[in-house]
Amino acid sequence: MRMLQRWLTFVSCAGLAYSQKSFTNAQEAFEQPVPHGILRRYALSQPELWGWAAPEGGLYLTENLDAYLWSVGQSHMDVYFQEPERSRDLPIPEAGSVAIQRFEDLSLYARGWNLSTLANSTYHSVYHPLYEIEDFMRDLANTYPHVVELINIGHSAEGREMIAMHLSRGDLELRDRGKSSTTKKTGFVITGAQHAREWIATSTALYLAHALVVDGTEDFALSSWLDYFDFYVIPVPNPDGYVHTWENDRLWYKNRQNIGPDEKCIGIDMNRNWGHKWKSKSRLPSLMDAGVNDTASYEAVDADPCSPWYPGHRPFEAPEVNNIANFITTLSSLKAYVDLRSYGQMVSTPFSYSCKKVPKDAEDQLEAALGAVHAIKQVHGTPFSTGSLCRQLYKASGNVVDYMYAKAGIKFSYSVHLRDTGTYGFSLPAEWIRPVGEETASMIHFLAGFISGRNKKNKKL
Repeated sequence: MRMLQRWLTFVSCAGLAYSQKSFTNAQEAFEQPVPHGILRRYALSQPELWGWAAPEGGLYLTENLDAYLWSVGQSHMDVYFQEPERSRDLPIPEAGSVAIQRFEDLSLYARGWNLSTLANSTYHSVYHPLYEIEDFMRDLANTYPHVVELINIGHSAEGREMIAMHLSRGDLELRDRGKSSTTKKTGFVITGAQHAREWIATSTALYLAHALVVDGTEDFALSSWLDYFDFYVIPVPNPDGYVHTWENDRLWYKNRQNIGPDEKCIGIDMNRNWGHKWKSKSRLPSLMDAGVNDTASYEAVDADPCSPWYPGHRPFEAPEVNNIANFITTLSSLKAYVDLRSYGQMVSTPFSYSCKKVPKDAEDQLEAALGAVHAIKQVHGTPFSTGSLCRQLYKASGNVVDYMYAKAGIKFSYSVHLRDTGTYGFSLPAEWIRPVGEETASMIHFLAGFISGRNKKNKKL
């Protein structure tokens, strides 16, 4: 607390916590031209630990630190540091940074992100709270109205809208490009973090959506695949949990569902609540679950509602899971599904519920997974492993990949655990958002080519 008091002075100032970025006020704070500095974003999680009292409370950074509060949102604050290294002592979670070379850079940041380009946009430099993600999706739809459609697929346990992006090139666009308008396109579904704390999964889903709409000549652009696929991207499958990680508990895992009037804990592990091989009894994940221990006997116990891995009373009890499952049933010709997760650097095939059972399409699934892993490594040298989800992680019932393959009939269904392997874990630094996005775009590029039969050797992404 003493460290924090050195840095922050709390001032009563109603409304500051929800203020918009103010270019004019910030400009007045600088008497000299802005030197090279950095704009850092901080998540206001667990406010009770450091005295934050939003919305009535306001805060300013002490002036003698050469640091300026640029903006404060519902669950984050942006702070400009003229001496970037001094910001490292702030005892609150950092959610990314943007290098500032000129004062005009702050002005551009205040006006929003440039979505006309993938490479030159600062959007993928920081993690974003839910309301900025929703702004991104709306801005993407407004910028590319003939490609992006936003679909409300239902509401979360706490009543938040769940939004899917449908990215497709219609008949008119295909004819303009000399393509046949009668071509039947394949469906490709991508979901972000079911587990709220896995921020990199949601950020990567947003990067991929952006890559699918920008000019095809850009590095890591995926828009050429819109000639052959309809993409469906759900960046935030767990909106309540995601908000909770920004405003209360950075490492929250489940959704925020009330599971019973007499229960002292809340929330369901969404990725154990899908309706294929779901079980009401479970145990904590263990390294002993993998591989050789598939047939080992053990006594299953009633699931603990306070456990992060609580599967619920019944399959599809979580409204978020039910909404996505219902949405999937409305889509035709689905051939690919990718569940983005963290962490571990793995591309995993079904099954999760058993290490002994083998899918009938295992050979094709593994062949595509091996190519996907190679495509990932080609970008930044990041090694990924492949295999069934049960053998790579642990045995768990009610998993989304098992459901998408066995029930929804999506042949190429994968769970992809992104960087890293444990150094930062769920708190992956924001400077890794873009490289993770790039190597994941390379993976999607390969999978799309493999599934469509259009892969070409030595073709640069």
